[in-house]
Amino acid sequence: MTASNLPDLTLRRCEPGDIPAITAIYADSVLHGLASFELDPPSEDEMTVRWRALMSAGYPYLVAEQAGAILAYAYASPYRPRPAYGGTVENSVYVRKDCQGKGIGSLLLQRLIAEAETAGFRQMVAVIGDSANTGSIRLHERLGFRLVGTLRSVGWKHRQWLDTVLMQRTLGDGDLSPR
Repeated sequence: MTASNLPDLTLRRCEPGDIPAITAIYADSVLHGLASFELDPPSEDEMTVRWRALMSAGYPYLVAEQAGAILAYAYASPYRPRPAYGGTVENSVYVRKDCQGKGIGSLLLQRLIAEAETAGFRQMVAVIGDSANTGSIRLHERLGFRLVGTLRSVGWKHRQWLDTVLMQRTLGDGDLSPR
């Protein structure tokens, strides 16, 4: 999958060799951003454990690669651990800082939605850190997510209280048929 302004961009399943680049992208977001409420960046070993857990459970995990470099990644994960939530996933999309605003996140999220639908999931939830994160909010709106709520001042990071924006999108048949 490519976009006219992104020649030779490849979207593909994440592989073990991608973990160092993913770890670096996420570490920058943890240390300098507000999208993740983690305070300390996880190690490569921890990111590998997380990746393996999602892959072994059948959740899609994708990367965007150009000229051998990982520019972004996206994955679906369980929304909640209880079995009744089994048809619902939460999405995460992280784009390398110097690659933001070029449409890579949109391409990844579109592909993630398609793969989650193919896997049989029925709902996708976005838990967006920081209500001022208009880029992520607009991205999700463009791809069919609707605002379902804002949790005010639920996270403390970088010496400030932060909101969490909840958005939701139906996948496939949604709730129109039994599981």
